[in-house]
Amino acid sequence: MKELIKIIAFDADDTLWSNEPFFQEIEKQYTDLLKPYGTSEDISAALFQTEMNNLKCLGYGAKAFTISMVETALHVSGQKISGTDIQHIIELGKSLLKMPIELLPGVKETLKVLKEKGKYKLVVATKGDLLDQENKLERSGLASYFDHIEVMSDKTEKEYQRMLNILQIAPSEFVMIGNSLKSDIQPVLSLGGYGIHIPFEVMWKHEVVDTFTHDHLKQVKRFDELLLLF
Repeated sequence: MKELIKIIAFDADDTLWSNEPFFQEIEKQYTDLLKPYGTSEDISAALFQTEMNNLKCLGYGAKAFTISMVETALHVSGQKISGTDIQHIIELGKSLLKMPIELLPGVKETLKVLKEKGKYKLVVATKGDLLDQENKLERSGLASYFDHIEVMSDKTEKEYQRMLNILQIAPSEFVMIGNSLKSDIQPVLSLGGYGIHIPFEVMWKHEVVDTFTHDHLKQVKRFDELLLLF
């Protein structure tokens, strides 16, 4: 793989920096707020179903999550929730747009080494809200390490192929690194590219799939282990 690769692409959320733990904490505060209308488990299940129903029109990210929280609150409360509580929910959602960027161990140091080697183009390939992802990358202090930033509405084979066309690269010359087998790895392998899976401590259940093996797939436990591969 090492000899073939020209572009190394990285997922952002829960690969470069922590993300899902912040969403889980906001969801906990949200279910606590809605305790008069149901158990935490029931509220979370209703919220997840709303998110799934909204994916096609709202996509991913904090803004879509906020709309789904408001919609779910109105539903489970039978439209009885107060304007004050709705405002509280909106503020919870906005807090995700301002969350601190906590780089995962070894990320900055590893990117610095890869950049200095000058052998590979480094790319961020993430999904979600464009403005939010751009802001997070800027706040992370990592933007200067990357030659290209790609924010997809969803990580499908079609979207990855579109990115490869823009980068003028063959799938066999491309490796994608990320925490999600479903979004970061499977579509790229299907196109004939390579994948490196770095599991994260928590995973949004929409991203959970069974583990598998593949000739073009490797797994590492820590980000800095990438330097053993490149």
